[in-house]
Amino acid sequence: MTKAACRVGIDVGGTFTDFVLVNTETGNLTFYKEPSVPSDPSASVERGIPKLVEKAGVKPSDVEYIIHGTTLGLNAIIQRRGAQVAMVVSKGFKDLLEIGRSRMSNSYDLRATKEESLVPRNMVLELDARVGADGEILSRPSEADLDALADELKATGAAAVAVVLLNSYLHPDMEREVTDGLRKRLPGIILTDSAGIWPEIREYERSLIAVLNAYVNPLMDSYFSRLKTRLKDVGIAGQIYITASNGGTLSLVTANERPIETLLSGPASGVTAAQFVASRCGHDRIITFDMGGTSSDMAVCKGVDPESTTRTHIADFPLVMPVVNVSAIGAGGGSIVWVDDYGVLKVGPDSAGADPGPVCYGRGGTQPTVTDCYLAIGLIDPDRFLGGRMRLDREASIAALAELAPRLGLDDGVSVAEAALRVATALMTTELRKSMAQRGEDPRDYAVMPFGGAGPTHANMLAEEAGISRMVIPSIPGTFCAMGATRANVKRDYVRSLRHEVHDLGAADMLVNAAYHELRDRGLEWVAGEGAALGTPIVSASADMRYAGQAFDLPVPLDTSAVLKASDLCEGFHRAHEALYGFRDEDSPIEIVTIRARIEARLPEWDIANLPFGPDATAGARRTVRHGGMDHEVPVYDRPSLAPGQKLAGPAVLEQEDTTIWILPGWSAETHETGTLILQKDS
Repeated sequence: MTKAACRVGIDVGGTFTDFVLVNTETGNLTFYKEPSVPSDPSASVERGIPKLVEKAGVKPSDVEYIIHGTTLGLNAIIQRRGAQVAMVVSKGFKDLLEIGRSRMSNSYDLRATKEESLVPRNMVLELDARVGADGEILSRPSEADLDALADELKATGAAAVAVVLLNSYLHPDMEREVTDGLRKRLPGIILTDSAGIWPEIREYERSLIAVLNAYVNPLMDSYFSRLKTRLKDVGIAGQIYITASNGGTLSLVTANERPIETLLSGPASGVTAAQFVASRCGHDRIITFDMGGTSSDMAVCKGVDPESTTRTHIADFPLVMPVVNVSAIGAGGGSIVWVDDYGVLKVGPDSAGADPGPVCYGRGGTQPTVTDCYLAIGLIDPDRFLGGRMRLDREASIAALAELAPRLGLDDGVSVAEAALRVATALMTTELRKSMAQRGEDPRDYAVMPFGGAGPTHANMLAEEAGISRMVIPSIPGTFCAMGATRANVKRDYVRSLRHEVHDLGAADMLVNAAYHELRDRGLEWVAGEGAALGTPIVSASADMRYAGQAFDLPVPLDTSAVLKASDLCEGFHRAHEALYGFRDEDSPIEIVTIRARIEARLPEWDIANLPFGPDATAGARRTVRHGGMDHEVPVYDRPSLAPGQKLAGPAVLEQEDTTIWILPGWSAETHETGTLILQKDS
């Protein structure tokens, strides 16, 4: 029997663990959902893989690559379940994390509190080691200093240590020497040096990166070890990659060293998949709408690459590493519906999670959720959830919602459900419009691509409210992030801060080229060890620049196909500044703050198989759906049975194993040859 060439993408969520297996020779996709095990996510992976390969009709040995995404590190930070961390700082900077940027989380809230530091003050130790603002070493620790420091660190009982010396981004070697010296003295303790992880200017933000990396490192190290063992136990011998926050993927070794780069990888994988599917359907401007159990997220894809940012937050901690620009805009399927003390209907932010989950799950949940609302108004068939593997209790959902009706002046639970969905949609639309306005974009110029288990169920309501007239729904939206993992390429970002004010173009040319070539060479050396079957590496670069005296900078792309010229960089910055702020100041000196490089190497390519042509599918049944305060008899279609080119008119419900699609009245749908569903508002 010929061995199949298969790749498996895994996305571990709070409620379900999603699997997608792609046969890279045929383009055929197989998906599976397994309930997550929050106490040990690798257990759900071990349970799900055998069922996935059996469903696909292949053997575990056919799997060449496992590409795995997880929110384990992110959840550990949010829930504060990471390791006990100590921090080593330059003498006199013990309060670096406590002071931060001297800003409150909310300037208008007199009761606002600052996010509590992940490192208690008594766990921050000082060392007489310091680099000056010009990169000169001002003080270097002795061996006796390191001996004493190691003894102090042992006494703290820390499982991980972050080393953050002042201005170390200008001279990483000394910080590395301190870290290596402590590593010899402290076997079994994980150490992170800030400049080794992210040598960028801004002391507080660089400190946080080192601390966050140290905080999740022991947890992720343990998880990756269990994952590797469990995959081996079920017969998987293929190479393991971990998805990254920048939309790429990293080998298990790299991810273990730098777990900070994996924290936001789940949402990033979905955006990667969205860009791929949209391009196959001829769409180059899309807004992704990822609605899972806890929240709804959006991102923007314009052209060939998803939008990225180097400024985001995890909890209330700023993160200055490149990530796919994903913004939370509202509730998820597990968000709780409730009434406040003033009789106002609210949705979220609290979530029922996987345990106990929505009321309809029958696991002890008593508070109705958005999923209960879908079930109550008739969108979800209680007997066909997850392809019939899980039965839902519609009567329990309606009863739980009905308890809120008297306080809202409504008649029954179904009316409460419809009202709650209108509230959730209004909140999402407000956040969507605000997020697009901040980008200088009009959402009506884009198509919405929904995914996640609840995304296709809710997306048409969002599009209608936001004035968006086109939607693109992928063939397996409920496991889309797992599919995105199978499309991710090996990718890593490098950075070096310069802070060079341009006066002499010749000197600036030499400095910029030296910095770029250093980053490029480091990246090429790294990618050579990430996998034997990778394609030729692609290098891209940019410079963060600003007018002298400004506090923040703008990215300017670098043309890496030729020798870099500071004059071209300066003109590119003038144009970028004028485009964003409406003016350029050619009399002001320009400062080159940071050089960035991205190394990307492709895993073997694959493409989606086209659907076989056949007769149009007919509606299998009709059911009652509440919409606009009225009950509608709506046709129900089995989505996998739809033929390429088949057209449908709303209102209609389309069912598939991983989600339910709701098409509103006044909208029509057509099936693309790849299985993607294109929705258009009737003119």
